[in-house]
Amino acid sequence: MKTSASLIALFLAASTFAADKTIVRGTDHFELVYKMTLPKLAAKGTLWIPLARNDSFQKLQVRAITSPVPWRKTRDAFGENEILVLRPTPADSGKRISIRYQVTRKEKIAHVEAGNAARHLKAEKLVPLNPRFTAIAKRITAKAADDRARGKALYDHVLAHMRYDKTGTGWGRGDALYACDARTGNCTDFHAYFIALCRAANIPARFAIGFTIPADRNAGAISGYHCWAEFFAHNKWVPVDISEADKHPELADYYFGHHPANRLELSRGRDITVTPAPEAGPFNYFFGPHLEVKGKHMPVKAKFEFKRLPKK
Repeated sequence: MKTSASLIALFLAASTFAADKTIVRGTDHFELVYKMTLPKLAAKGTLWIPLARNDSFQKLQVRAITSPVPWRKTRDAFGENEILVLRPTPADSGKRISIRYQVTRKEKIAHVEAGNAARHLKAEKLVPLNPRFTAIAKRITAKAADDRARGKALYDHVLAHMRYDKTGTGWGRGDALYACDARTGNCTDFHAYFIALCRAANIPARFAIGFTIPADRNAGAISGYHCWAEFFAHNKWVPVDISEADKHPELADYYFGHHPANRLELSRGRDITVTPAPEAGPFNYFFGPHLEVKGKHMPVKAKFEFKRLPKK
């Protein structure tokens, strides 16, 4: 019969193994290809695609765009995101577009960044400034000494309050009120609720979306997007990922203050306004691609593949 000490050792070993299988510490180096196939078009349309960009944690050695359709680059009104704009015609039906990234990504920690953090106190359509959030944030942070401690209290609250669950309807829109009431959802919902509570406590907070690069294999397909958040405390942006902490409780402490290296950020923010503007209005969040023809949204087949490269 195993002793208690032996059982604890086995549990810790299992936790370490699980962590090693989901996160990459330090630096990751990979290639990612974003492939899209245009649907059958009856008229000329407009296609918007987000473009990853360099920052202090991700460096793009190669960003190759292959497209039979002419394109141009623009930025959103906030100036944080670079966007590809194309005008495909019926003659482009079935044609393929690809964007190839070669990325060196560093593990993200609390960091200083230029810009006015206070602009991230502003409400968004699905992340409102609401008396309910003010009351919850005030109660949860009552004993916290400073903004980092308040952020931690709100992180712990969302982690305890919500459960990762993509059943039913309403999830996936990043609706903070829905997340508060339903207490379930995906990464957009977890972080919408967290950001709403931070702003209710007068703590700037922001949203980002992109890819998680699998840590347990070195090549293959990526199923879809992932999103995360950051809040501002002591003049630094502090990264958090509460939905991953819910799925991997052994990493709950890690995901307060870290984002692993195996990620690629595509865009930041909500209610993203671009020119030319979609007739549907600003993008709720922007993972893309988004195609409109005569004001109607048309789905674009997209797939994402990666290959891990030798570290430099």
